[in-house]
Amino acid sequence: MSEFLQQLLNGLSLGAIYALIALGYTMVYGVLRFINFAHADVFMVGAYIGYYAGAHVPPGTLGGGLLVLAAAMVGCALLGMTIERLAYRRLRGAPTLNVLITAIGVSLLLEYSGQVFFGAAPRTFPPIFPEKSLSLGGIVASSNQLVVIVVAVLLMIGLQLIVFRTKIGMAMRAVSLNPKAAQLVGVNNDVVISFTFGLGSALAGAGGILYALNYPSIDPLMGVMPGLKAFVAAVLGGIGNIPGAALGGLILGTVETFVDGSQWSTYKDAIAFSILIIILLFRPAGLLGRVSVEKV
Repeated sequence: MSEFLQQLLNGLSLGAIYALIALGYTMVYGVLRFINFAHADVFMVGAYIGYYAGAHVPPGTLGGGLLVLAAAMVGCALLGMTIERLAYRRLRGAPTLNVLITAIGVSLLLEYSGQVFFGAAPRTFPPIFPEKSLSLGGIVASSNQLVVIVVAVLLMIGLQLIVFRTKIGMAMRAVSLNPKAAQLVGVNNDVVISFTFGLGSALAGAGGILYALNYPSIDPLMGVMPGLKAFVAAVLGGIGNIPGAALGGLILGTVETFVDGSQWSTYKDAIAFSILIIILLFRPAGLLGRVSVEKV
């Protein structure tokens, strides 16, 4: 029983990170109806911002760790808004394939620019939060795992409050439902879309910091696999559905951890993408998504 609970804790910690990245995918899709594949590389940039900011704060302190987390979120939010302004804004109304190719191009630009500026060699992420091991009933939890879960939950609650309890959140939902009607009633679509990119990118930056806490080796290509799995999580929960993205991330992280601890550990990545195929075949809208009919 203790081994099961240990695996469950590890799975929830990993799933919380996937959920934060998946929320960025699902928010952009909900507003613009396209997948921002550069989002995974914003996650990578967040980890590097944390790496450099961590060198200027006292190591292993709660205040220093929170400052690093805030710096990564602000830096990634600015990067996300810049990407939207320079790469995507002119493509609104363009064919979906054009936007998809641009998103892949931005992703490659960030990855290989990262190799130029940060170097291709992996780097060890500094201990920005106090590290302790806690034991309870045979379950061993590191303080970093608890930080990941607590911070992820707080950020998800904060996102829900922004989307459903603020004017900008109401504007985001209006643009998602009908951009032209929202504009007619006075909503500035450019501001709303830029804010959506910034908010989603801030969550990716937080995800980069939390991922680096538990897997402290970072490199410019570190976002590729977590980004793909977060996309699977978003589809699993229902792309465009915020609670669905969070649920999908938790489910995928838990499943991956249990598989990793079994005799099928070498197939953990294949199983993650098998889940995507199964969901697309039997429930294309995802676990919490709704099938919508497009008028032509």
